[in-house]
Amino acid sequence: MAREFQRGHKAKISDLTAGTDLYVGVQIAGPGLAIDISCFGLDVNEQLSDDRYFVFFNQPKSPEESIQLLGTQAGDTESFRVTLDRIPANIHKLSFAASIDGAGQMSQIGPGYIRIVAGGEEVVRYSFSGSEFSTERALMIGDFYLKDVWRFAAVGQGFDGGLAALLQNFGGEVAEEEQPAPQTQAPAAAPGFAPPPQAAAPAPSFGAPAQAQPPAPAPSFGAPPQAPAPAQAPAPAQVPAPAPYQQPVHAAPPHAPPRGAPPAPPPPP
Repeated sequence: MAREFQRGHKAKISDLTAGTDLYVGVQIAGPGLAIDISCFGLDVNEQLSDDRYFVFFNQPKSPEESIQLLGTQAGDTESFRVTLDRIPANIHKLSFAASIDGAGQMSQIGPGYIRIVAGGEEVVRYSFSGSEFSTERALMIGDFYLKDVWRFAAVGQGFDGGLAALLQNFGGEVAEEEQPAPQTQAPAAAPGFAPPPQAAAPAPSFGAPAQAQPPAPAPSFGAPPQAPAPAQAPAPAQVPAPAPYQQPVHAAPPHAPPRGAPPAPPPPP
């Protein structure tokens, strides 16, 4: 049977369940609000010293997959799988938090909870509601923390500044966290890097010579049809044929006596 926690309650995980492969479900009712739920893997000083352990929608698992984001399921707004015996030694706390993306505040949320399920059985639940908060835009819901053994604490602590306040609370730098947005726009700039893909556009330019080569053989194929044109050269051979007819016509007049010449006188007797 699940144990109901109030804010500030703590317990050893081993007192809740013998299992180490746990399901963590978070449910927050917030009509009209965009709420992001994430998990911060913190070091012994409760600092986010390795941002690979900030598990959220853009980074859904830690490197060794000891913390995995599972998404919406089983009636939970967001859910995680936590394998305690796979968490590296440098991670001493898992802080589950919610933040409002855009306008709104935590006083507007309805009933919510965080729960732990082991072996298909819910072993603990911490419930809260918006009436416990005012203008905060972020909320630390609950923690797994290592103190000799892994334990769970119901936190329920709000922050006015939203995600930025959470990052500062965990020792993160807001500027570094906001850089992913430009960097996520950098992939949008990757279309701006389309010039390099346009550098691949030379590939079509390589295809152009291939198209230029078909026209090149075409003229070579056109040369044989022009070869018959020289075969029409016999036409000039008919030109000398009329020449023989003109030569006899001109030769005849030299043998004819000239017209109008006086007759030769008869020889004397």
